[in-house]
Amino acid sequence: MKTLHKLFLVTLVASLSFTACKSEKQAETTEETTRETTATEQKSEATENTATVVLNANLATAEELQGIGMSEELATKVIENRPYLTLADFAAQLGEDVSKENMYKKIFVPFNLNTTPEADFKQIPGVGDKMAHEFEEYRPYTSVAQFRKEIGKYVDEAQVEYYLNYVFVPVELNTASKEDIKALPGVGDRMTHEFEEYRPYTSMEQFRKEIGKYVDDKELARLERLVYLKN
Repeated sequence: MKTLHKLFLVTLVASLSFTACKSEKQAETTEETTRETTATEQKSEATENTATVVLNANLATAEELQGIGMSEELATKVIENRPYLTLADFAAQLGEDVSKENMYKKIFVPFNLNTTPEADFKQIPGVGDKMAHEFEEYRPYTSVAQFRKEIGKYVDEAQVEYYLNYVFVPVELNTASKEDIKALPGVGDRMTHEFEEYRPYTSMEQFRKEIGKYVDDKELARLERLVYLKN
């Protein structure tokens, strides 16, 4: 009888241990599935057109504008009314008859990653609630490399590069690296050199004076939007 009792206890303990292990594995599987589902949902928000060239509304030529379907008249109007410091300014030039949703797949005014409201990020083609939240979640961004690292957790490298058509990380004039300055929309080697040449900047007025030697007032206004000075 004692033997049977001991056998019953051993069987009971083994059964409870098996049940506990099974429950733990099920919990781990559920958690892993949840993570994968979240990642899949975020990737599903991303547009498939990662190879599409997205023009900058402040930099595109008349030929490029007509190449994406603008009439000659509208292309001329867009160029004449630059710079566009906000997407809304650009949208106002397009008029009511143009589909903004379709146009933004081809041309855009890049958003400042550190100041743009989360809701506005959803104007970027393929960006929904979840990805807009991730864009906002990692603020403040100090470099494009940081954006690539953080958003690269959710989408592949090609998709991250696609997003960079639509956003930029503003640079601090006195401390930004050459690579971060060159990552700004429409800033190449020559202008990067000029940005560095006049360091240290003591005011934005100094920036306007020095860089204004090389560009007109419209381009200066566009460039000023991309930079800042620490207080």
